[in-house]
Amino acid sequence: MHIEDGPNMVKTTIGAAAREAGVGIETIRFYERKGLIVQPPRPAQGARDYGGETLGKLKFISGAKALGFSLSEIAELLDLQQAPYLNCRVVRACAGAKREDVQARIDALIRLRSTLDDLIAACPGDGGLEQCAILNTLNGLGAAGSA
Repeated sequence: MHIEDGPNMVKTTIGAAAREAGVGIETIRFYERKGLIVQPPRPAQGARDYGGETLGKLKFISGAKALGFSLSEIAELLDLQQAPYLNCRVVRACAGAKREDVQARIDALIRLRSTLDDLIAACPGDGGLEQCAILNTLNGLGAAGSA
């Protein structure tokens, strides 16, 4: 909700900012506690204004999270934005590192899928549970992992 606050002054409430940034109000409060955004000052009368720079940061955080950046990585990116003496090589390196992390997770998931495919193929899918290759393998993994 946008609130009229004096002549030609429109304030963005926390609810409106949350909707516009695609996050919840409690998420905004969490970001404030984590120091990702600064809680706007409360005027003597009226509501805090979450528009302008605050809304821009909320949208930035939301976009960065959608790309898989962690909150600590997002904090670094926000800090980099405040360092005009740096060039985009630093940001590109951060994005490259995130891409490598994503690729490593994809590779791990592909290996996991392959292992599951092998287990599924080995299971007769019929008969008693003592013949189930999946359960037998899992039981063997549990025993091997506890040794």
